Amino acid sequence: MTERLTGHTELIGLMAYPIRHSSSPAMHNEAFAYLGLDYAYLAFEVDNSTLEDAIKGLRALKMVGSNVSMPNKTVVGQYLDKLSPAAELCGAVNTITNDNGVLTGHITDGIGYMESLKDYDIDVIGKKMTIAGAGGAATAIEIQAALDGVKEISIFNRHDKFWENAQATVKKINEKTNCHAQLFDLDDKEALRREIADSYLLANATGMGMKPLEGQTWLPDTSYLRPDLIVTDTVYAPAKTRFLEMAEEVGCKKMNGFGMMLFQGAAGFKMWTGHDMPIEHMKEVLGIKYE
Repeated sequence: MTERLTGHTELIGLMAYPIRHSSSPAMHNEAFAYLGLDYAYLAFEVDNSTLEDAIKGLRALKMVGSNVSMPNKTVVGQYLDKLSPAAELCGAVNTITNDNGVLTGHITDGIGYMESLKDYDIDVIGKKMTIAGAGGAATAIEIQAALDGVKEISIFNRHDKFWENAQATVKKINEKTNCHAQLFDLDDKEALRREIADSYLLANATGMGMKPLEGQTWLPDTSYLRPDLIVTDTVYAPAKTRFLEMAEEVGCKKMNGFGMMLFQGAAGFKMWTGHDMPIEHMKEVLGIKYE
């Protein structure tokens, strides 16, 4: 790293909390080095209380851009100059680009998730999926899945601060795509069992399973699962959450969040540098495995 840092090195950040567990810095910095690009990617522990100042810093330091993760995805847009159509539709941002001082928010989570399914030979197009979550990443996945051709989406979330966002997401999907979406209370175990029963894929897009909720899951028990059900998690640290352990116990094909992290990162990488990320090289170097 030190051998390639120069007075011209461009800085890209990652703003989230917690974030020290992230594989994104290793991924991007290895890709920069592999392609001989003069960029550096650093993680910054930033939560909602310091986010506005961090964005001002990004602009003042003329950083190329930044990734944004929990808990900042759904609030960072107010500090930016523009939003991409997808970010505006999702109400969330995970990637910021800086074009001569104009900061634009983008969302690549949904693209990353759908690309990772393809990469792992999972074809959810024309089928039904059940997903838990209504935050930034979950919304991006739900909207992108609908746009890409998933036939039906059952969304589960508790009556928390994201409930209204989930209602809005269902409305957008039903009005602007050919997908049929429904919203259910995650505490309604009867509905959860029913919707999972005829789904092709079950996804966790909540923060449960990662620190500080490591070892926890909203799925009551393995009786909700069946061997031919595809089970995915957006969490990648740890690589195998309790949710995926339960899927493994039943014999489900399962996928953690490494692929989504890789492909959403590749989309941002292209925006910042104009180059394609060397995907296969990154898998090998980072030891990325979907299960």
